Amino acid sequence: MSAIIPIAVSSNTQPLPRALPAAIDHAAKPKDQLGRPLRDLRISVTDRCNFRCTYCMPRSVFTPDYPYLARSELLSFDEIARVAGIAVGLGVEKIRLTGGEPLLRKDLPRLVAQLAALPHAPELTLTTNAALLAKYAQPLKDAGLDRITVSLDALDDAVFKRMNDADYAVAQVLGGIDAALAAGFKHIKVNCVVQRSVNLNQVLPLAAHFKGTGVTLRFIEFMDVGATNGWRMDEVVPSAHLVNLIHAVHPISPLGKHYAGEVAQRWQYDDSAADAGSEIGFISSVTQPFCGDCSRLRLSTNGQLFTCLFAQQGWDMRSLLRDAQVDDAHIAQRFAALWAQRRDQYSALRSAQTQTQTQTHTQIQAQIQIVPKVEMSFIGG
Repeated sequence: MSAIIPIAVSSNTQPLPRALPAAIDHAAKPKDQLGRPLRDLRISVTDRCNFRCTYCMPRSVFTPDYPYLARSELLSFDEIARVAGIAVGLGVEKIRLTGGEPLLRKDLPRLVAQLAALPHAPELTLTTNAALLAKYAQPLKDAGLDRITVSLDALDDAVFKRMNDADYAVAQVLGGIDAALAAGFKHIKVNCVVQRSVNLNQVLPLAAHFKGTGVTLRFIEFMDVGATNGWRMDEVVPSAHLVNLIHAVHPISPLGKHYAGEVAQRWQYDDSAADAGSEIGFISSVTQPFCGDCSRLRLSTNGQLFTCLFAQQGWDMRSLLRDAQVDDAHIAQRFAALWAQRRDQYSALRSAQTQTQTQTHTQIQAQIQIVPKVEMSFIGG
C-alpha cells in the first residue's frame, strides 16, 4: 500500500513544457485552454501530518514506517519563494500554504515573511488542523499571514477522534482558533468534510457553535481525492441537503460570490448573527462542480506542479530551480506554457457520471476510482 504515492506521482512526473505556443501573447497573463486565468497557487510545505484523517491520510496506508520524503527532496524556503515570485509575475494573487500539516515544517513563519516581502505580495493564507496553532498563531500573524483555514470535522470528541484517528481533542483545535482570533486574524474559516455515516450528526452542532462568532463555517462534500481515502458515492451528502437541514433550524439566505473562481457557495444567517458577519458556506465538488472557474495551480513538497487536485501526473519544477544555468525568465516561460496547455475539468466530468440515473452507486464508484490520482496529502486540499 505504501507504494501508492510513488506510482501515482513520481513515475508520471514530466518536465515542464519547453516553450509557449506561438498563439500565446507572451506579454499577457497566461490563460489555459478553457480561458481560465492563473490566480491561485497552493504550496505544500511538508508531506507529513500529525493526524491520520480517514479521508486523507488513513493510518492503514500512512504507517509509522511510511517512506516520507527525505529533507533533500523538499524545496527549500528560498526555492519556494522563488517559485512564488515567478507565479506572482504571471498573475497569481493568492498563495495558500498547505501540507500535510504545514505547521510541522520547521520555522514556517520565516517562509511567510519571505513571501510577504515579495514585490506585489499576494494574499497569504494557511490551511491547518490547528493542533499546533496556539503556539504559532501570533508568529504567523507577525510574519505577514493574512488568513487561516482550520479543518474541523466534529465537535463531539468521539466522532472527531474517529475521523482524525489520533489523540487530539476538539478543545485543542478550538484553542488554536481562539489563539488566531487573539492574534488579530479577522478572516478565519473552518472546513468540515461531511460523510453520511460518520459525522452528518455534527453539522447542526457545528453551525450552532460558530454562528455569530465571525468565523466562517464551510461544509465540503466528501471527494474522491487520491486512491487511499475509501471514497464511496453513497457517503456523499449533497450540499443542497445540508442547506435545507441548517435552514430548518437556523434560517439562512444566499449571498453572491466575492470573486470569480470562488469555490464555496456563500450563505448568511437571517437573524442577528448576520450582524456579527457570520457566514456559512458549502463546497460541492461532487454534485455542483466548479471546474469552469478554477484558477488553481498546486506545488508539491518536492517541487512538482499539479494543474488539478485530481491530477494523474506532476510536472517537474525542482530540477529547473536547482540548475544554475536556468534563470527566472526561462522558468517563467516554462511555467506559463504549462498553464497554457491545461484542460483539467475532472469534477465536471465526474459529476456527469454521478448524475447518470441508470447507474448504481457501486458502478459509479468503480468508474471513478479506476483512474489513479495523486494523494491529497501530497499536494494539499
